[in-house]
Amino acid sequence: MSNDPPPPPGPAASCHELVAWLDAHTDYEQAMPTRLRAPTLERITELCRLLGDPQHAFPAVQITGTNGKGSTARMLTELLMAQGLTVGTYTSPNLSRLNERITRNGDPIDDDDLAEVLGSLALLEPMTGARPSRFELLTAAALRFFADSPVDVAVVEVGLGGSWDATNVVDADVAAVTNVSYDHVEVLGPTLLDIAGEKAGIVKPGSHVVVGETDPELVAVFADAAARVGARGFWGRGEDFDTTVNRVAVGGRLLGIRTPGAEYEDLYLPLHGAHQGDNASLAVTAAEAFFGLPLTEDVVSSALVAVRVPGRLEVVERAPLVVLDGAHNVAGALALADALRELHPEGAVVAVVGLLAGRDPSAIFQALASGGVTGVVACAAPSPRAIPASELAEAARLVGLWAVSTDTVADALTLARGKVAGDGMLVVTGSLYVVAEAREQLLSGSAPGGTSSLVGP
Repeated sequence: MSNDPPPPPGPAASCHELVAWLDAHTDYEQAMPTRLRAPTLERITELCRLLGDPQHAFPAVQITGTNGKGSTARMLTELLMAQGLTVGTYTSPNLSRLNERITRNGDPIDDDDLAEVLGSLALLEPMTGARPSRFELLTAAALRFFADSPVDVAVVEVGLGGSWDATNVVDADVAAVTNVSYDHVEVLGPTLLDIAGEKAGIVKPGSHVVVGETDPELVAVFADAAARVGARGFWGRGEDFDTTVNRVAVGGRLLGIRTPGAEYEDLYLPLHGAHQGDNASLAVTAAEAFFGLPLTEDVVSSALVAVRVPGRLEVVERAPLVVLDGAHNVAGALALADALRELHPEGAVVAVVGLLAGRDPSAIFQALASGGVTGVVACAAPSPRAIPASELAEAARLVGLWAVSTDTVADALTLARGKVAGDGMLVVTGSLYVVAEAREQLLSGSAPGGTSSLVGP
């Protein structure tokens, strides 16, 4: 990609033209930086200054962690909305359209509003003195949209790490941490303590810190950060809150949740996987920290039953069962394996897998095998960072799985369907780029054997 700045769109540019301008900027999701080239907060701070510092126009809850951030953000959004608040939510990445990343009360920003805020950024960019990244521009766009809407509160998902992530321009009232495991070690690592230290950068003076991680050594990193900066409170899983019941139910899970202020029983969450129960207890506790008092059982119950998380253990077809899950690292693959054992198909489980550079294919395939996966159809993720499908197939064979490779997600779906009986299961996993493309084909009916509508939870 050229280092020359893209030409600014004209004053009457369409949303499509403005998104093309945005896409011409460095995209760290497509070309991961090294630690030495990791972005700082200088550019996003200057962008926000030129926009009138929109990050100060509303209170915020910021969410970091290795896995579960997006699911927790969606749950928290529903909980805040159930309390009558207008909620802006900023998440990444998107599955199908860029608009999904910036929502108001769960509804994606429309093209006109997106064009307006991107157009403003295009005019201001020459004044910054430095070329911002695509994620920095998107973050600034989200914050400006939330200020203009306006919203009562923003739920902001960290893109990468915490300390130097563009979202850390926000001084969040609540800093929530899902968990800490190995991911993006080329930027955040190499050790779990290093990764935790980067994520602890979202802890600010006066914030209330809610930590879902349970490793005492890692929890201490966040507790120390809270004490050092003067956080107003610290709640940790196990001691202050927990998931007390987490059982399989038809189409989801039956939960019990304990928070510092209340106990909730017989909650239904229409998501699969025990880890989603833990995400739910973190979200409820973060909401309690935000309000400074417990929520009512009716609020929690109605909020959780409304949660939908596309691409996260999402069942899109039955007979055979077809499940989509963006398990792109080892911890995610282990959580997926746990869920596969619960879903319990009678026949074989075949996985379509595409991964990006920096992942550990062998460890991911070992995790999938522990969940009952017997074979892999490897494909190249639609990204410049894709691991070649042939390398993935070889890694799968080395851990005892049968494996074939193909170039595209579409071809992988065709091959995999031919190897799954009606009583078996097809799992599409790995990079969210793979999951997104498979989802689009399956829901549009363009994939072989695909349907045109989504099945219920």
